[in-house]
Amino acid sequence: MKLTEESMKNLEAGIPKLAEGAFQRAYYQALTSSGMVLRAVNGLLVETHADGTETVIRAIHNPVKVQVGAKFKLKRRDSTA
Repeated sequence: MKLTEESMKNLEAGIPKLAEGAFQRAYYQALTSSGMVLRAVNGLLVETHADGTETVIRAIHNPVKVQVGAKFKLKRRDSTA
């Protein structure tokens, strides 16, 4: 089977749907095997348990935009943060 430009574009268009399904499977597999998962929700680190309960662990920093190829040094955070 020869792969044409059109068929390649059609296959590539399905990648987000495949990724979404893979992410959901991984999420539920982790929830099933360990009983909890950590998620970032609205600037908070949240622990979600298999029974549906959620516990806020702490606030998290805003995302940092970085240009491709940029180098920066991470600062140590206080362990009580």
